[in-house]
Amino acid sequence: MTTGRQVYDPVAPEYSGPQQLRQSLDGLAGKVVGFIDNAKPNFNYLVDDLAELLVSKHGVERVVKRRKRGAGVPVPDAVMQELSDQCDAVITGSGD
Repeated sequence: MTTGRQVYDPVAPEYSGPQQLRQSLDGLAGKVVGFIDNAKPNFNYLVDDLAELLVSKHGVERVVKRRKRGAGVPVPDAVMQELSDQCDAVITGSGD
């Protein structure tokens, strides 16, 4: 699991570029993958399909799904911390 998290803030006053907090994953087998559903229509269906493929074809141990209250609402800090603590990789996305 990661001990840190990488967050990009598009409104940061002084953006110095991305920082590498973790090396690339050595594969997906045995990993925990998280998804942040941004509450746009149909993203939940995409996440369900991706989760099934990640587990069945790539050996992902477990998938953690969390849903935001709305597309324009940030993820609560508690959810970010939970995903950071539990997941090897987190994917956020959009649907429509």
